[in-house]
Amino acid sequence: MFEKSTDELKAMGADITTAEIAQQPDLWEDTFQIYADHKAEIETFLAEANAMGEGRTVVVFTGAGTSDYVGDTCASYLRRAGDTDTYDFKPIATTDIVSAPYDYLRPADPTIVVSFARSGNSPESLAAVQIAKQVVKNVKFLNITCAPEGRLAVESADDPDALTLLIPRANDKGFAMTGSFSCMTLLATLIFDTASDEQKKAWVDEIAKMGREVIAREDEIASYLAGDFNRVTYLGSGSFTGLAQEAQLKILELAHGLVATSWDSCMGYRHGPKSFVDDKTLVFVFVNNDPYTRQYDLDILNEIDGDGIAQKTIAIQQDVEPAFEHEAFTFSGYEALPEGYLALPFIMVGQTVSLLNSVRVGNTPDTPSPTGTVNRVVKGVTIHPLG
Repeated sequence: MFEKSTDELKAMGADITTAEIAQQPDLWEDTFQIYADHKAEIETFLAEANAMGEGRTVVVFTGAGTSDYVGDTCASYLRRAGDTDTYDFKPIATTDIVSAPYDYLRPADPTIVVSFARSGNSPESLAAVQIAKQVVKNVKFLNITCAPEGRLAVESADDPDALTLLIPRANDKGFAMTGSFSCMTLLATLIFDTASDEQKKAWVDEIAKMGREVIAREDEIASYLAGDFNRVTYLGSGSFTGLAQEAQLKILELAHGLVATSWDSCMGYRHGPKSFVDDKTLVFVFVNNDPYTRQYDLDILNEIDGDGIAQKTIAIQQDVEPAFEHEAFTFSGYEALPEGYLALPFIMVGQTVSLLNSVRVGNTPDTPSPTGTVNRVVKGVTIHPLG
């Protein structure tokens, strides 16, 4: 796909999505520069937020669908790598905040609502901000969005309690969120990770190289899809549990439901969901570099592979020992990266699987829902007033 001409890809209905997957390494480098250029504004905003009240400031990562999985992916890493004496990181979907606000927001907690939004026009994205203003006594808003013209960015422009950071080149035009997911994940991680900026820049340089390697190794990824399969599952631990959810959604979206999907944590999968696996199932496992966590990832890989219950069991991993010794997409020759950064080249592998599978089942990746059952920006949502 990545070597086809634009005309060939347009004939397949895949030119937009293919280009947007491929450009991500460049966008990650751009995103680091956005972070660096706005560092003073970010520090001022966070200082003001931390002065809102006593105790830790709750940081709510929120969005809907893929934007929700941004928070699920980065929050776990930041509970380890962020300043947890100052912040309490909580991923909560906008759909949950809007539908049951008092189940998720505590009025007395000083709170930063970090809104992730590709377009900034989803009804829940806008409603979550308004509901947080109603429910929480001391609240500020950090908007990470890809659309300067979106309502989230425009309506927050004059709000003294809001800071909006834009990643405009990541505003995917295709149906599925690809670069918007990875860039919003990266920017949030850069903001709250306590590592030095020098170290962060080194990690971004490494993941950009790894992302370009994914594009160069498309044939290897395509080989995983050579059999007659109709199910795909993704597993991971820690941050990679959220990443597994995003990877399975890409399969589901781009194949318009023609391939069944599941996701779970590596340890959780045994507790019933493993029933999903049969001889027409591909099982992908994102392998963590933390030596303790990695043991559990390898356990489930070896168990499913050893049982012979899946068509293929595939690790997505770095060449860190011990490694999965059977079928694997392995990144070799790089520093062992923390999960908050490794998630980005890992999801590029998943996105490429989804792109190739969409074409395999006869779908058009750029417009995978011909009936309009689902839309690029969600429609048909009624926001009820909170009394």
